Amino acid sequence: MPMPATQIETYNTLEEIQLRRDQLSESIERDKEKIAAVWGELLTKREDASKGELIASVVTKSITAIDAFLMMRKLMKNYGHLFSFLNLGSKKKRR
Repeated sequence: MPMPATQIETYNTLEEIQLRRDQLSESIERDKEKIAAVWGELLTKREDASKGELIASVVTKSITAIDAFLMMRKLMKNYGHLFSFLNLGSKKKRR
């Protein structure tokens, strides 16, 4: 997605610079509060989950873990030679 063109503003006095700085500080503080609220919602444990929701959550996390394991297995099979410096795999060392 292309970035929108930004306008370059010019400031002629220290008061204009201070005013813009204050505006940016307020904007940053508002954004900071929004981000904190979203993270709080994301990381808050839901206590009112029913037994069905808990089971669905366990199943979803299990499927994700299995998928990650299978993906890593496939990547190591196809691109394992890139990680040969880690001495991973079942190849025996040459003497």
